[in-house]
Amino acid sequence: MGFPQIKCTKFNLLLYLAVVVIASLSACKKDQKSPIPGAAGTRSELTKDSIFLYAKETYLWNTSLPTYETFNPRKFVNKAADMANFDDEVDAISKYSPLNAENKPVDKYSFVDDGSVSEQLGGVGGDYGFSVFYNGKDDLRVKYVSPGSPAATKGLKRGYQITKVNGRTELINTVPANINFLVDAIFGDQPSVMLTIRKFDNTTEDVTVTRGTYSINPIQFSKIFTVGAKKVGYVVFNSFTTNATALLDNVFLEFTNANITELIVDFRYNGGGSVATADILSNLIVPASKTGTLMYTTFWTKTMQDGKATILANMPLYSNGKLQPYKDGVNGKYATYADLDYSPTSADNNEKFAKRGNLNVSRVYFLVTSATASASELVINNLRPVLDVKLIGRKTYGKPVGFFPIHIDKIDLYIPQFQTKNSLNEGDYFGGITVDKEDADDVSKEFGDPAERYLSYALNYAEKGVFSVTPPAKVTVSGTRKLTASEEIKLNQELDRNKFKGMVNDHPLKFR
Repeated sequence: MGFPQIKCTKFNLLLYLAVVVIASLSACKKDQKSPIPGAAGTRSELTKDSIFLYAKETYLWNTSLPTYETFNPRKFVNKAADMANFDDEVDAISKYSPLNAENKPVDKYSFVDDGSVSEQLGGVGGDYGFSVFYNGKDDLRVKYVSPGSPAATKGLKRGYQITKVNGRTELINTVPANINFLVDAIFGDQPSVMLTIRKFDNTTEDVTVTRGTYSINPIQFSKIFTVGAKKVGYVVFNSFTTNATALLDNVFLEFTNANITELIVDFRYNGGGSVATADILSNLIVPASKTGTLMYTTFWTKTMQDGKATILANMPLYSNGKLQPYKDGVNGKYATYADLDYSPTSADNNEKFAKRGNLNVSRVYFLVTSATASASELVINNLRPVLDVKLIGRKTYGKPVGFFPIHIDKIDLYIPQFQTKNSLNEGDYFGGITVDKEDADDVSKEFGDPAERYLSYALNYAEKGVFSVTPPAKVTVSGTRKLTASEEIKLNQELDRNKFKGMVNDHPLKFR
């Protein structure tokens, strides 16, 4: 039936999202109606009502939620910023999810957004186009630079050391207050950031990067290595945007023409994105002999599976800009998300492999960190039962669940609504996927440098069939104090706090 489109005619808005998007009819009205018949309230109060009531029927762990009266969504006090009005409520909902091994709620995924996420997933960036990480406690480096971004036009490269941020040198260390400063300066909403960088030749330069809009190229780097008699392909894939298909096809065609027999996929900073794009990447890698076999199953919220999520009747389906007709829809005419089939027995919720291209590899290495999440983990989990898969780096983030955005007035609500499991029914990696070779990330070198730590492990295994005991020495400045594994993971969480982690279901579903 194609990707749904949501249209708010009263405000003359047509919201095109490249992923599956849903919007309540109330979001299209200036005077929002409450999901509770007869209820009245301010715009903010009615949004809080909607957040809870959508969770009550579509949240993956909705059976643990209390009644509306007990939860009382309106008790959350308004704050100065619009988005902050709803963060506390969403956080309170997440606490009803199951507890993990650390006795904390497993839901670390729910959030509200202002629409920026949908733009990023559609391949449009609106930031500086670079990220940072520490090569040691007092050694800040450029972690990656998005091709075509403002940072790329200024000549920033992965591995460059940053010695000043907005003129301040004393903040380039891992003291918590300094981390907050960096997050605000580099990942906040400031119009520009001033950096002093030290390049590989030890020269320094002052650079001012100004925020801008650019097309996101999720493929940051690719190369073909000759290892003994083998050809090994290497690709850095940084996000599952919906504009990635042609880019992936082109890179994998190069790999196929070069007759590579092993593949290295660098997911270390990939927080996820489009499920459909994850399927495409899985099908580019999978052996052709597995075509037609089960890739994974999607398990939606039980209430949705049973067709009892009646609140979804407020969410119209659009096709090619027009309301999707359906005999049992709104007023017996138009289709809504309540009309879709969410049962795990539906063919649309049992994704099968369909080999794409002609690449034939016997082994794939995934380079991962605690920032590797969601759609990245989905690809790894898809392929483990059907291919020799090796993981190098740190244990992944742990997000086997996904969602679609619920548009309520001024916000997009993201709460887990489904979980995926592979052909062996494996998919409970809420604590992350463990690696075969563990070590710290190396942000002192550019992507593709065979001496870079994670890449060197993969190339060594391709040549010798074992992981090397001692990797190349990690380059640090004099006096740098190394990070422990736990410090590295914590810093990833802090510096990536504003980075999207998720998999958005953008598969068209059939009617019940």
